[in-house]
Amino acid sequence: MKLGTFKRAALLLAGTVTAAAALAQSGTRPATKPAVRTSAPAAAPARRPAPAAPTAAPAAQPAGAGPTAAVPGLYLPTDPSFLGDTDVNVRKATAIVNGTVITGTDVDQRLALIVLANGGQVQPDEMQRLREQVLRNLVDETLQIQAAEQHDIKITPAEINQFFARYAQSFQQNPQQFDAFLRSKGSSADSVKRQIHGEMAWSRLLRNRIEPFVNISEDEVKSVIARLNASKGAQEYKVSEIFLSATPETAPQARANAERIVQQLRGGGSFLAYARQFSEASTAARGGELGWVRAEQLPDPLSSAVRTLPVGAVSDPIAIPGGYSVLSVGDTRQILTADPRDALLSLKQMTIAFAPNTPRPEAQQRVQQLVATTQSMGGCGGAEAAAAAIKAEVVTNDQVKVRDLPPALQPALLGLQIGQATSPFGSVQDRVSVLVLCGRDDPPPVNEVSYETIYNQMAEDRVNLRARRYLRDLRRDAVVDYR
Repeated sequence: MKLGTFKRAALLLAGTVTAAAALAQSGTRPATKPAVRTSAPAAAPARRPAPAAPTAAPAAQPAGAGPTAAVPGLYLPTDPSFLGDTDVNVRKATAIVNGTVITGTDVDQRLALIVLANGGQVQPDEMQRLREQVLRNLVDETLQIQAAEQHDIKITPAEINQFFARYAQSFQQNPQQFDAFLRSKGSSADSVKRQIHGEMAWSRLLRNRIEPFVNISEDEVKSVIARLNASKGAQEYKVSEIFLSATPETAPQARANAERIVQQLRGGGSFLAYARQFSEASTAARGGELGWVRAEQLPDPLSSAVRTLPVGAVSDPIAIPGGYSVLSVGDTRQILTADPRDALLSLKQMTIAFAPNTPRPEAQQRVQQLVATTQSMGGCGGAEAAAAAIKAEVVTNDQVKVRDLPPALQPALLGLQIGQATSPFGSVQDRVSVLVLCGRDDPPPVNEVSYETIYNQMAEDRVNLRARRYLRDLRRDAVVDYR
């Protein structure tokens, strides 16, 4: 059954780093509560031995007196009195969670991923709030790993390294090169691997300890299918959510945090990255994705929001029982109705590139030549020869889904006949292109929804609810010592 298994969650982890790399290059609870103390408390630091008493008291020297004989040029008292902890070689713990240490380095390196996802554009007064949120996330991550280990769920280094290598491959890098990239940005491979470990452990724990106890009757599934059939043609929304929990006492702070997140998202921040790092819902591992839902399936405040939220927009914080939600609608469709945007297109793109400082009249003349060529070349069969005649480039793609194209191009392509081309788009200061439609495979008609699909969706919803309660119990029972 599809739970948000780690395979899917792990591939989405790259969203945080993908956004970072792109920006960098461009400028619930089970019946019993398990104990989660999986390691002994950290040993107290050894005391520094007292200095040996000098055989003779040195003569007092006033401030600014000359150097000692041992180190020429420096005044160094024989028995200095330190006015604070100046041992920079010791990394003190930021928190100890049931005996597991979270250091300042752990927080710094995870925070670096958030900063990268925002192109480094994080205000100084925002950094402390982000740091506190990252620490809370690391505490939750530690509790999840500990809970999995308590149930004898072990994630091997080989498994973690295997997924890390896949991330590196997605950037055309080997693990060593990817590690160097992360370190150059203030993070590290260890930080990403720790997050991989946490998601694998939690996903496996839910699959082994919660999913088997979720029961859904055949009548329940049939009832949902009947309602869907009755709602054929109704609107459905692809929704993502960031959820921040709150109590009556912490509600003002939680809302302020949610408002800051909304501000960052509307400024260009990655929803997927923020959901992964800040959302307290179990969908965080999938970048907050709830999947396709009807508005009436959501709580009333969220239902009202998705009905009015434009595709791609981010909602204001929405108060719901238990906290605040921030929503984004990625797409819309009609229930049990074939969507023309699911059609697969065969396209050829013809592009003319302009040299720097090309005079505008000359550029416009070449654009007109491109338009005239696409209208007279006789369709896709003559595209290569026609392009060569006007020194244009041709790129072919036979598997383009309409909905994957930029929204402005979708209606233009849906209105074309085979062999026709779009209007030119681009910039006369860089490059201008047209798309030529060479073929189109329309989506098959939708007659009914599958029993398995509805069953899996219902089961996932119930597992997610129990997972949220389970994590709440782990937090309540944990021994966390902040330093």
